[in-house]
Amino acid sequence: MLKRLVIPTFVLVAISISLFPLRAKSQSGSKANQGTSAAPVPSPIPVHVDGWGRPVDDLPANQKPGPAPVHDLSGIWEPADGWRAGTQASGPRDNPSDARHILPYTPLGEKAFKSHKPGWGATAVPIQENNDPFDICDPLGLPRIDFFNLRALQILQTKKQVVIIYQNDQVWRNIWMDGRELPKEISEYRWYGYSVGRWVDDYTFVAQTVGLDDRTWVDNAGRPHSKDLQVEETFHRLNSDILELTVTITDPQMYTKPWVGLNKFPLRLQSDGFDIREMVCSASEAQQYNAISKAAAPRN
Repeated sequence: MLKRLVIPTFVLVAISISLFPLRAKSQSGSKANQGTSAAPVPSPIPVHVDGWGRPVDDLPANQKPGPAPVHDLSGIWEPADGWRAGTQASGPRDNPSDARHILPYTPLGEKAFKSHKPGWGATAVPIQENNDPFDICDPLGLPRIDFFNLRALQILQTKKQVVIIYQNDQVWRNIWMDGRELPKEISEYRWYGYSVGRWVDDYTFVAQTVGLDDRTWVDNAGRPHSKDLQVEETFHRLNSDILELTVTITDPQMYTKPWVGLNKFPLRLQSDGFDIREMVCSASEAQQYNAISKAAAPRN
């Protein structure tokens, strides 16, 4: 039983209900089995528990939030519309990979997109053909960490940094706000780049990130990026309980204009005793899972 592997593409069975929020996607959802009568099988909806196994209760519907604190993002946050609302398997909520949301690709961007073979979205392929780098446990990177399986995250603040700790892939990011500028020359590209941020008003913090390794995908649907990618994240503290996240992608090599993946995606503040669960991509378990999945996949 694989208990800790985070499956980024096809989910054939609910290996670990607590870690895999996606509907169990049968091969009927892929091109490998189109035209059959089989239907996707929904996975059971588990009770939401934190890392210590304690149930996480919904906030009372009539609870009135207080005012937002000034210049403060700190706390433990989860998607406000439900702890699985950040799954977004087919691409980010506001620009998923489907017939209605066509991104403004450059010719190079379209070529790169067609070379990617994701397990989800409009260009999904059978698992045998998948070349998603996360399937071999390469880091998700930014912005995919925002666009896929955005679960619990903890934000810590010092005078010089905003630090974000993510449940997914068990990683952290440092956003510098000590007045430094983004590096003008990148000598070492990073999975999560180089980030600087600033408060534009009492309740809105804007982070800019560059220097992102182009081995990563923008999202779960295989949208590409170059080393010129710039990611802008706007964190707006709406009130004491809600933080809105907006993520904008700018990459003139791949896209003719900027596009927005998340627009005011709401996150809700959790109690200070909430323990973030572990979601780790284990290379050995990924290899085992992929072997099982490929063996189980129907063949034409």
